[in-house]
Amino acid sequence: MIEQPLAERFNLRSRLRFNIESGQIWLDENRMLLLHAKAFGALRQELFESLGSKRAKGLLFRMGFAAGQHDADLAQKLYGEGDDFDVFKIGPELHAFEGLVRSTITEAKIDWEKGTFFGEVKCENSWEAESHLQLFGAGDEAACWHLSGYASGYTSRFFKRFIVFRETKCVCCGDPNCVLVGKPVEDWGDDAFLEHCLEPKDKETSFEQLQEELWQVRGRQREQRPPGKLVGSSPAFSAAFSLLSKAASSPITVLLLGETGVGKEVFAQWLHENSDRADKPFVAINCAAIPNDLIESELFGVQKGAYTGAQNSRPGKFERADGGTLFLDELGELSPSAQVKLLRVLQTGEVERLGDDKPRKVSVRLVAATNVNLQQAIADGRFRADLYYRLATYPLEIPPLRKRKSDIPVLVSVLIEKYSPLYHKTIHGISDLAMQELMAYDWPGNVRELENLVERSVLLAPSGGQIEVEHLFPGMAPVTALGAVIDRQGKVGNADEARKDKLYDSLLDEGFDLQVHEARLLQLAVLRANGNLTHAARLLGITRRQLAYRVKQVLGDIE
Repeated sequence: MIEQPLAERFNLRSRLRFNIESGQIWLDENRMLLLHAKAFGALRQELFESLGSKRAKGLLFRMGFAAGQHDADLAQKLYGEGDDFDVFKIGPELHAFEGLVRSTITEAKIDWEKGTFFGEVKCENSWEAESHLQLFGAGDEAACWHLSGYASGYTSRFFKRFIVFRETKCVCCGDPNCVLVGKPVEDWGDDAFLEHCLEPKDKETSFEQLQEELWQVRGRQREQRPPGKLVGSSPAFSAAFSLLSKAASSPITVLLLGETGVGKEVFAQWLHENSDRADKPFVAINCAAIPNDLIESELFGVQKGAYTGAQNSRPGKFERADGGTLFLDELGELSPSAQVKLLRVLQTGEVERLGDDKPRKVSVRLVAATNVNLQQAIADGRFRADLYYRLATYPLEIPPLRKRKSDIPVLVSVLIEKYSPLYHKTIHGISDLAMQELMAYDWPGNVRELENLVERSVLLAPSGGQIEVEHLFPGMAPVTALGAVIDRQGKVGNADEARKDKLYDSLLDEGFDLQVHEARLLQLAVLRANGNLTHAARLLGITRRQLAYRVKQVLGDIE
């Protein structure tokens, strides 16, 4: 029995989609580029001429390494929890599918448990070798650096250790085919080839080590990063941040306005940490989360015996924030009596605990926030106008996430770094399609909603993989543009037609009886039309006379 090609087995063609209208090409959830091989060759030539041979080789190798890692992620997704070697064999199929080379595994000695590896791959029709011959001619040195990097990156991802492939034969050297040999980096010994595999500044560190060090550095950055770190560079964000920065060194009261979830407390924290009060307390209180009968004691404190159960005196938020910053979130929810007392504190700089007549001097920088239209609340009699004008000395509108979508990629990156260590995961970013879905969403819950979604995605995504659409929206099929797909002959065709072909293929695989299926189709059309043959004929795309004839032949006389 002839083994079904892996490209057929995993139906790779259906995963390649061309969307001409949007100018996008997709291989599963990864955006692809259809480039002229000669243009890529020209770039390759310029790299050699501008960077020098050594640096250009290293750059091409590392570029291929990254591509191989992405394809390894796709291969593991296609195969699931199958045999590692079977999954591993998808790599050459993907490499051929992308038009780069026709690779055949000629030798493989792998012990996944012991960690031993030796592989040999024959490469035919290498785009890189063809390009090198056209631009530089034949020589005595192998030229397929990108292909070597691809095989190394693909295998390293599977093997979870640094596997290096080098080209031992190349058509650029007069050999009939290019041949790649792969084994663990330590088994190569002191090979000059390895210098091309590593970053120029650190030639003794492997990719895996570099990656691990990078994560450690990022972890230390997270630890050192002060709370309230602001992230963004969009015009809307930059405008708001510019206003915030100008107020940081002053004692002015700031009123933060914006929708729920835009990050008002994060802005308030940044304001405090970049003020001359940074070494003093930052105290935050959500006015909407405290019952009206308790809000005054929370803000201004309570004296022993002020009411039944007040066994001890305790300071309020104003006293705790003395010398520092007090952040009042959901300001619009304050009760009328609390508004009066707050206004008095702002005017006098003194607080009186509940049940006490002794004023206490406080020095507090007040930052308030609300998603309520305070001017409308004033008109409705729910908010004091004099308090509003006292607070609105420096109003600052924080833009919603839908108006700063260009900040989403960097926000996602920061959030992945934040939650990956929490869930003991190594997450290699987010797929192109998943990012597109995030960019298309309107984010009614703003940054808070994005943070919740990314945290959930990190939990659901496999360690060592990336966040995909299914992790963002579990239980929901991704909504993707169909565009055009590749048929069995390698031609670009209509996606709708491809879907139909897939249906017909499945019918043929199951054993197809034309008469049985025709009878069933006619029967369903007539049933859907409630016996109306004119309507049923319209459903089938034939005339009523044609339908009546076929019905009589197949189903008998139903009129």
